[in-house]
Amino acid sequence: MKMLPNGLPLRSMTLADKQGQGEATLVRSAVLVVAAYIAAQILADIGSLKIAWVAGFSIDGGTFIYPFTFTLRDMVHKLLGRAAARTLVVAAAVINLVMAGFFALLSALPPDPTWPLQDAFAGVLSPVWRIVVASIVAEVLSELLDTEVYHLWVTRVTRRYQWARVLVSNGFSVPLDSLVFCWAAFGGVLPGAVVWSIFWANVLVKGLTTLLGLPGIYLVKEGE
Repeated sequence: MKMLPNGLPLRSMTLADKQGQGEATLVRSAVLVVAAYIAAQILADIGSLKIAWVAGFSIDGGTFIYPFTFTLRDMVHKLLGRAAARTLVVAAAVINLVMAGFFALLSALPPDPTWPLQDAFAGVLSPVWRIVVASIVAEVLSELLDTEVYHLWVTRVTRRYQWARVLVSNGFSVPLDSLVFCWAAFGGVLPGAVVWSIFWANVLVKGLTTLLGLPGIYLVKEGE
């Protein structure tokens, strides 16, 4: 009989051992993907405070990272199922709302007399509530739509071609997110042509970012 270095007999791995290892791997993967999703949501919301000028378009900085949340949501769906994905979407919305309220509170607190950056801090991080609400509503609606399209694809169409489930679900959710956000945030404030320009720039950048993040769906295993 083969022996381990500690002198104990080497036994073959049982089915229970394999199942235990599989469950541990699933939990680790789920924790990492959920953490990445929440982090991407927070970074996108903070990044949106910077308006960049790229290729002739005005684009908020959050646009460069936010589209990854759709693929991360798909990864959570693949690992944990539709109910968990829905819960994550709502939880992220609450976290972003709390973050905006926290920044508003900090901006309202009187600064220490020796601290010279109060105006800069408040000017950047103090929330514009119309934009905050527009962003959160757009996120929830689009991510929930992404959830339903993904679920329909894997249950009614095919579980093969995993890239297709991401591409199709994002193909519905990305335009909806941009449409709701742009018009809820800027409709009636900016000319309609400008709002549509922002919309198409958002869709283009988010579509390209989706293609970059698409291979991520292969990094996790299908949950039970």
